[in-house]
Amino acid sequence: MTEPEWHRVNRANWDERVGVHIGPGGYDLSELRAGRGKLNAIEETELPPVEGRRLVHLQCHFGADSLTLAQRGAEMVGLDFSAPAIEVARKLAGELGLASRARFVHGDLYDALAAIPPPHGFDMVFVTWGAICWLPDISRWAQIVAALLRPGGSLYLAEGHPTAYVFDDARRAPDGTPGLYTPYFSHEPVVDTEGGDYVDPDARLANATIYNWIHPLGDVVTNLIASGMTLEWLHEHDAVPWRMFRILVKDASGLYRWPDKPWLPLAFSLVATR
Repeated sequence: MTEPEWHRVNRANWDERVGVHIGPGGYDLSELRAGRGKLNAIEETELPPVEGRRLVHLQCHFGADSLTLAQRGAEMVGLDFSAPAIEVARKLAGELGLASRARFVHGDLYDALAAIPPPHGFDMVFVTWGAICWLPDISRWAQIVAALLRPGGSLYLAEGHPTAYVFDDARRAPDGTPGLYTPYFSHEPVVDTEGGDYVDPDARLANATIYNWIHPLGDVVTNLIASGMTLEWLHEHDAVPWRMFRILVKDASGLYRWPDKPWLPLAFSLVATR
């Protein structure tokens, strides 16, 4: 089967990001290496204890959050479509003595049910930050999430807010406010060739082209319900873990916020139970 162009270029982009993210300007892994890995402030506030629970982390990148949860006693499976990312995740798991509690699988999200060895029936599916925007079909995603869970198991999802994704710095106003970029209800891919990186602002990626999709909040929730899940709660946040727009300012918790008034939501999170 021929790999779709959007998939090929996105995979090349993420393969290249791995080297950036584990390099000098990338993620700070010092606390993880010291056995004290932390999630972002939003997840730290909302996520229940995971000790003794089986979790699958979809689109896990190089596994930093997966390994943080494994340090807290979870049995983790991480899945990502980037072979270099999975290679780094497996190496990190070995270095941290977590290989018995954190397995990493190379595979595409849409092939997750075949790629992740049985048994499935996970207690939680964990998906966070810049994940579903890379997927063209949110209905199939929701069906896969539900199929991976045991009855009573839950999805924890934390994401950039689709309302915020309508805006971009490329069209910002003189006062620095981001300008309109793409329609909220469009189902067409948003193609970007800027080549920057959200962790290392100095990095310029050779594989610059990316395809993203905006999934309106109603589509996400409705498709989860259609897959047989019950929405437990939905939170909208005026902060996000990365500098989504240049005008945002970093607070004491490490989140980025509007500098004066919380004009628009920047993130959302939810729990849905099968």
